[in-house]
Amino acid sequence: MSITIIYSTPTTASSSALNSSFVSLPTPLTSISKLLSSSPPHRPFRLRTTLPPPILCSSSSRSVSDMDATGGPSLYPLHRTKALHLVRHAQGIHNVEGEKDHDALLSYDLFDANLSPLGWKQVDNLRKHVHACGLSKRIDLVVVSPLLRAMQTAVGVFGGEAYTDGINVPPLMAANTGKSGRPAISSLNSPPFVAVELCRERLGVNPCDKRRSITDYSPLFPAVDFSLIENDKDILWTPDIRERDEEIAARGQKFLKWLWTRKEKEIAIVSHNRFLSHTLGAFGNDCHPSVKREICTDLVNCELRSVVIIDRSMIGSDSSTTNYPGEIPSGLDLPSVIASEKHPEEKDA
Repeated sequence: MSITIIYSTPTTASSSALNSSFVSLPTPLTSISKLLSSSPPHRPFRLRTTLPPPILCSSSSRSVSDMDATGGPSLYPLHRTKALHLVRHAQGIHNVEGEKDHDALLSYDLFDANLSPLGWKQVDNLRKHVHACGLSKRIDLVVVSPLLRAMQTAVGVFGGEAYTDGINVPPLMAANTGKSGRPAISSLNSPPFVAVELCRERLGVNPCDKRRSITDYSPLFPAVDFSLIENDKDILWTPDIRERDEEIAARGQKFLKWLWTRKEKEIAIVSHNRFLSHTLGAFGNDCHPSVKREICTDLVNCELRSVVIIDRSMIGSDSSTTNYPGEIPSGLDLPSVIASEKHPEEKDA
């Protein structure tokens, strides 16, 4: 299986820390342990970043293998692409305490850590950016890690305005969720939100990375879809085993594979630095070193990176909405070069 990614640059000078890159991979969403044990092995992805628009297939006098090795311009059918907008959650209280003392992350006082006051300011600034650049109107789906800090970030950035009683839609977030002091956030005119276990933070040991039960979350985030999470309680987190780097990377591949099964074309993903960095770290080895750095550097709190993923393995089944077959009505259309070869006596006529 192979995928191409196109890096998207920030739209304004003020957003220089807000944008960069990503990927894709299918499989029904089950528990992470079941996915990791049952899915057949796959060939590694190939990734290339470049600045032109997201329509790719190789163009050069060199062979395709040469193009793959040197990262030349590419073309690809538009309907076999998706745009992904990757967001690391805003600053959480565990980020603050962990900076002071790393051992503080072992405290159950930080269980399922919520956003800090500074984190909410970061959310407000990113929200302004996605509205200013028009991204908020293009998002078809928001996929979010089912941890409190990620869901607060997701609804704060991509949700509707402040919730108003009497409007017949459930709020995305109830008032003061996670001691935020924030009013409820409306789901009116917002894209659908779905929580997915595969994109959560590194599992195990640190209580800040353990989620609450879905029973607890549902009244806090009424308009978030939790139906893809199989277990009410968090059975993936364990107090004594920390998920290894290679396990996170494998989980990232499962997540990307699942993303490609979605019909949506422009998807926001709100997740965590360890998950995103280990997922992206496998890519960019055939790119210029500066492009590799753009792809693989750690994300800061509330950073946004936008990428295009390419289906190079016929995973997707979507047909083009813009291609047109031509010849309606049909007629003679022999290319001129072939016509001149077929009738050489008419060359000099």
